Amino acid sequence: MRSIFRAAKPGVTAPTRMVWLPGAYHAARDFLDAGFAEAVLSRQAPLDLTFVDLEPGYLGDDAGLQQLRSEVVSPARASGVSVWLAGVSAGGLIALDYAATYPGEFHGLCLLAPYLGNRMLCAEIAAAPGLKAWEPGELAQADAERRIWRYIKTRGSDSQPLYLGFGRDDRFSAAHRLLAAELPPDSVDVVAGGHEWRTWTSLWENFLDSRFT
Repeated sequence: MRSIFRAAKPGVTAPTRMVWLPGAYHAARDFLDAGFAEAVLSRQAPLDLTFVDLEPGYLGDDAGLQQLRSEVVSPARASGVSVWLAGVSAGGLIALDYAATYPGEFHGLCLLAPYLGNRMLCAEIAAAPGLKAWEPGELAQADAERRIWRYIKTRGSDSQPLYLGFGRDDRFSAAHRLLAAELPPDSVDVVAGGHEWRTWTSLWENFLDSRFT
């Protein structure tokens, strides 16, 4: 699994590692181009970053999650650091699917404009009415979309922190608001913008300022 590592300080292991997963048709290099690593360095935040390249087939693929676990997450955990999973767009869904599949093997989730499932599923949840009343039913192994919502529904007060950021004009904002309703207000950030890197960079900088500086 190809990845790019950026240390907060050369030669020193930071206490926290954030593993970033890109969206569909995006790559690990796009995070660097958007200034994600530079935002950490400019703030001197104690946070190392790993940007992962994902194949399109990883969505809903158990083998892909196993590879992410064995090659990226488990080695980071073995080094003694706290591991946060993070993703933009479809990468956010994969991060949630990892959390649902391997609960307890990470310390937090940072999701920027995550893809949270098709419109029919989100409408079904909204009409339930809401996630508390919604029942996922029997899940197929490949049904990552229902699996992540079952995970969100069953999260308890002692679950690892989940941070959600999205743009007001994001095309998936209706689904984002369904998730936001399940989170504490200080775990949700909404800024101007759509489903694009400029918006995600702004959300990332806000997250760093609120959590790691």
